[in-house]
Amino acid sequence: MQKKILVFKFGGASVKDADAVRNVAEILKRYPGRPLMVVVSAMGKTTNALEALVKAYTGDQRELQGLLSDVISFHLKIVAALFPDSSHPVYQDFLLKTAELSGLLSQPPGGNFDYEYDQIVGYGEQFSAMILSRYLSESGIQNTLFNAGELIVTDKRYRRAGVNWEKSIRQVKQQLLPFFEESLFQAVAVTQGFIARAEDGSHTTLGREGSDFSAAILAYILDAEELIIWKDVPGLYNADPRYFSDVRIIEKTSYKEALELSWYGAGIIHPDTIKPLQNKNIPLRILSFSDPSEQGTLICGEESTESRIPCYIHKDKQLLLSISTRDFSYVNEEKLHEIFGVFSRLGLTVNVMQNSAISFSVCMDDPGQKKEALFHELSGRFVIRYNENLTLITIRNYTQDILDHLAGRREVLLEHRSRYTCQLVVSG
Repeated sequence: MQKKILVFKFGGASVKDADAVRNVAEILKRYPGRPLMVVVSAMGKTTNALEALVKAYTGDQRELQGLLSDVISFHLKIVAALFPDSSHPVYQDFLLKTAELSGLLSQPPGGNFDYEYDQIVGYGEQFSAMILSRYLSESGIQNTLFNAGELIVTDKRYRRAGVNWEKSIRQVKQQLLPFFEESLFQAVAVTQGFIARAEDGSHTTLGREGSDFSAAILAYILDAEELIIWKDVPGLYNADPRYFSDVRIIEKTSYKEALELSWYGAGIIHPDTIKPLQNKNIPLRILSFSDPSEQGTLICGEESTESRIPCYIHKDKQLLLSISTRDFSYVNEEKLHEIFGVFSRLGLTVNVMQNSAISFSVCMDDPGQKKEALFHELSGRFVIRYNENLTLITIRNYTQDILDHLAGRREVLLEHRSRYTCQLVVSG
């Protein structure tokens, strides 16, 4: 194999309908002769639909069949638009896959929501990759579909599984490397993002929006030349245009700055994506699937002056939780260990934390159905106070003028500053 592999990741918006799938084929045709590893997410808002399906399955099930029918109809509409001949093999493929999902839903749930979630939600990626692979072949792009569950091996921490790197490296090298090395023509491999498997064969997922991480894992193991993430935006903005005006594209930034932004919640990149790329100095490029000729954003090991422009991250639906001791004892290392043990068991991630002598406050994404369990576990030894529906604003490379402007007339419930970053938890 003379040319190094390019890894492409296509998100849900890039395969949201038949026209979008056709566009993916046109993008791939722009790279003739290049070995390509294509990682694809679920189509459109399918993950949201399947999450609703999981809730119905583990709940009263009254809406279960209707939600399942909606998911099947959505994909069948795309299939029908791409493959007018109803005798095309893709219809049989899709029928078998939906029958598999229906059979799973006909079994009684086992009581572990996170486990059930991972067994069901990943069908979105399976549908998507199957349809895309078939359409690429129809368009003259010969390719092979690989099952991500046979490539990426994880532990059993459902909904945010940890990668077993040693075994994943072995699986990828056994299955993908021979495919790329022995292909006589252009080698194009297609697989699912987001999903993996534990050693016992159970399905796992890498966390919401985890397809970016899937692509980074494969790029690392395959020693890829570059990872390109195709988005519905022309690159990495310094702020979300939905919440801020005068935004600009960051044309180039460092791994470190991109990692900081993704950690604080910049949704354009999954937080785990950067590390494996940085470890092998593999560039990450963010390009627009609607205008692939644009320059986009390059993330690499080189520092850039753009790494110091102010960047803004806006997160809604935040919960501010204040935890105090009942007996006026200090919130020391022992008590913090107990508190974080609860967070870990429930799979909760803290966005900001701040402590005083007898109180500890954290801001986190609203834990939804886990909120009751969280309060129950903590209220035995601690006094709990909380505020809901808050907003977390994170500013990298802030100035005081910026902070004054952002806070405005809103009440600031918590503020945390470091040398380069300030986080404000505000009402409204």
